Amino acid sequence: MKIVGINEKECTMCGACETTCSTFYYKEDDRLKSAIQVEEVEASPGVAIHVCNQCGKCIEVCPVEAITRTKKGIVTINKKTCIGCFNCVGVCPTDTMFWHEELVEPFKCISCARCTKECPTEAIFMEEVS
Repeated sequence: MKIVGINEKECTMCGACETTCSTFYYKEDDRLKSAIQVEEVEASPGVAIHVCNQCGKCIEVCPVEAITRTKKGIVTINKKTCIGCFNCVGVCPTDTMFWHEELVEPFKCISCARCTKECPTEAIFMEEVS
């Protein structure tokens, strides 16, 4: 399966990935509504890129089975089924299941690759994993 890979050493924190994601999915430039989050940290290299690795831990805790894995291996959330309990946000081992106060349901990266096409330094890229 293909997922968004990261190389934090190359990240300049330009925000292109976050803007692309939030603009495409929510039609507004709001980095807090991006399924990829970039933050400055003290540890080297000074940047942390948070993007879902499609591990699926969230699937196990969804009480209404709104979170499933596609045939291609990508974990998705059915917004019509989701009840907004946010159990998935709390269990995510990589802190990449996000929520926003204006939204009823959580959201996460679905490896659509839009952000990787906008990254000027290739700090994020599509990568094949098994």
